Amino acid sequence: MSMLSTLSRDLADAVEHAGRSVVAIHARRRIPSSGVLWQPGVIVTANHTVQRDEDIVVSLGSGRPVPVTLAGRDPSTDLAVLRMEGTAVPPVERGEAADLQAGRLVLALGRPGPNITASLGLVSTVGSEWRTWQGGKVDRFVRLDLAIYDGFSGGALVEASGKVLGINTSGLSRAVALMLPAVTVDRVTEQLLATGRVRRGYLGIAVQPVRLPGGGLGLMIVNLEPGGTAQSAGLLLGDIIVGIDDRDVGDPMDLLATLGPERVGQPVVAKILRAGEPRTVTVTVGERTVSGGYSRGRGRNASARR
Repeated sequence: MSMLSTLSRDLADAVEHAGRSVVAIHARRRIPSSGVLWQPGVIVTANHTVQRDEDIVVSLGSGRPVPVTLAGRDPSTDLAVLRMEGTAVPPVERGEAADLQAGRLVLALGRPGPNITASLGLVSTVGSEWRTWQGGKVDRFVRLDLAIYDGFSGGALVEASGKVLGINTSGLSRAVALMLPAVTVDRVTEQLLATGRVRRGYLGIAVQPVRLPGGGLGLMIVNLEPGGTAQSAGLLLGDIIVGIDDRDVGDPMDLLATLGPERVGQPVVAKILRAGEPRTVTVTVGERTVSGGYSRGRGRNASARR
């Protein structure tokens, strides 16, 4: 048998093996989206494809429809978790993504209906930890070079052995195909199953990067939420934040990185410039909860605010 025939058979076997744990999710108009049975009784999918909170049904590979309930969603990482009762469908077998490299052959699986779909392509970029525009932490940046078919988002990215590396999404980067690695999916899934939400630190400000007189960047406060934690602490419009505790901040993502869930309710020291003079202001980190596909703080809060 030729090498090409062997590769073709191996890829088909990988699709068959992993495809048993890929389901169709009926939670939007038009075509269904895809989801992955991540652990027994737990389905993970792309949040932006789940457009209602109730009356959600999934179709298994056998075609049998099964009602599910929404356990929670995290728009900031584009993940949603569903609970499914009383099925014998096996969960996915995990692969090891720690050694993932650009150029590696991968398969994107989806089930936008009764049949499995597969797209063969490459991992085009592998980067380090990054933050989405809503502040969600993704442990590795993995961009894919492959065709995006209907039902791509929420499906599985599979290596040649049939093991699953993560969840696919086109909802975080203007229709660019990305993979959410398994370590990210595990962390978010654990939080959603436990509490139905993901905690985010929150100050109630909108900021704009500005260049500092002595070089470098700071973050000018361009909007303050009335009654928010920053305003209550005495921060003002026009203040330039140059650091939080011992960390310099010159980009909004730097600020988000200081507001992890462990900081909620804790004081942080904001180092600022006010009219050119250095000052420090202690601010208690509030909580921005995520629910129903959008973000909201305590009071009105735009998703771009920190």
